[in-house]
Amino acid sequence: MDIVLRAAAVFLVIFIITRTVGRRELHMNEPFDLILLVVLGDLIQQGVTQSDYSITGTLLAVATFTVLTVALSFLSFRLPRLRVVLEGRPLILIDDGAPVEENLRSQRMAVDEVLSEARLQQITSLEDIRWAILETNGAISIIPK
Repeated sequence: MDIVLRAAAVFLVIFIITRTVGRRELHMNEPFDLILLVVLGDLIQQGVTQSDYSITGTLLAVATFTVLTVALSFLSFRLPRLRVVLEGRPLILIDDGAPVEENLRSQRMAVDEVLSEARLQQITSLEDIRWAILETNGAISIIPK
């Protein structure tokens, strides 16, 4: 039971961290981010199972994370009001060619990052963008004029 409680506590902390860090950072795939995730995984494992190296302890920790993930997904599906808390809302970054500074600032993003995504869709200037939307998964959707 101790492992289940530690796993649930760590799951909650990880959930809060991922919501706090911001969508764009979670969508990026820099080498340092990959290293951080691998090391973080090992540190979490040590904190959850402590010195319990048994298969039972491992299965309990994995099962706890799985059940909590499925439960939050189910709650998000069944309760639309809770979905906003769990997943967030898409943010408009560019509105009719003009940057929405407040939203860019809240996500710690520069206009250059949005333009970089726009160039991937063969859009070369802000004036050609009707909307640039930061989706809840961290991707940027560009809707041209």
